[in-house]
Amino acid sequence: AAGPRSDHECTTVAEAREKLRAGLVVFLRQATNAQNLRDLLPLVDARTERRLCLCTDDRQPADLLDEGHMDALVRLAIAEGVDPLIAIRLATLNPAEHFGLADRGAIAPGRRADLLACHDLRDLRPHLVWHGGRLVARDGALLAGAGGARQRPPLPASVRIDWERVSFHLSAGGARARVLGLVPDQLVTHHLVEEVTVRDGVAVADPARDMLQMAVVERHHGSGRMGHGFVRGLGLRRGALASTVAHDHHNLVVAGADELSMATAARRAAALGGGLVAAAGETVLAEVPLPYAGLMSDRPIEEVRRQLDGALAAAHQLGAVLHDPFMALSFAALEVIPSLKLTDRGLVDVDRFELVPLWID
Repeated sequence: AAGPRSDHECTTVAEAREKLRAGLVVFLRQATNAQNLRDLLPLVDARTERRLCLCTDDRQPADLLDEGHMDALVRLAIAEGVDPLIAIRLATLNPAEHFGLADRGAIAPGRRADLLACHDLRDLRPHLVWHGGRLVARDGALLAGAGGARQRPPLPASVRIDWERVSFHLSAGGARARVLGLVPDQLVTHHLVEEVTVRDGVAVADPARDMLQMAVVERHHGSGRMGHGFVRGLGLRRGALASTVAHDHHNLVVAGADELSMATAARRAAALGGGLVAAAGETVLAEVPLPYAGLMSDRPIEEVRRQLDGALAAAHQLGAVLHDPFMALSFAALEVIPSLKLTDRGLVDVDRFELVPLWID
């Protein structure tokens, strides 16, 4: 009734069926951190398939290079028993019709000649790719001249932080606090209440209990505004991770086992003009520069993949237990997905959709 026509956040068949009954088109998502496609595929049948589409978002370079993009989702659907022609339609005609793209989505007169050829419909690995009727790729490699000239337009600095107004020192305001509980391979988080470790009146991380300190620093205007919290499920035993990818406000988010490591990671991410950083103490262990709005790189995907592989390796050496802790950290700041998230304005109880205090008592 409010206007949305589609949804891509379903995690269960029951939720997806409810939204279908409400008239929405449901997008079945498989991403680096939000892996929901297998759970939702039982929804696909002759009665529903024309109201369903495949989608992905926040897919990291390694997944794009090793598994693919939408083709990987089609292959997964087929491997799970979906008819190949239906699986292909979920990624082509259905989304084209939903978004009103009448010139694409099918092979027919009057449609755009954006095509691929493959040797096996069930494996669906592109052998040839045409864009606008022109052959642009063969066996996964871009053909000479197909990519056009690379442009690197200058953009203004987007990370503005007044470090004189930022501190990761957190005075204890009680014995118990609200804690974000990360869920592996999902965007939702638990809303936990836990005892906090306090030393000399200061609330500190407790890596032995998988209780890390977390902060989100406003980075667009240098206001000094920041939110403090705690997170469980990241698994760091030491050090810290920082990122300027923090949906959807994209402030600077950092989590760690001690204040010094958090400050090192956060300051380095800012100095890069944005990016992902793993640090321990005063040492930066690995980084992924994202100089465009703190979100994007202008380097080739293979190079970005090597940088990210290094950052993930460093994070896992620090104890991270999730396959992509940076991605999980970015969603820990997304204040529209249940149940508890942290922003520069503080903790958000998403179920109630209101700001809530960190301390319980």
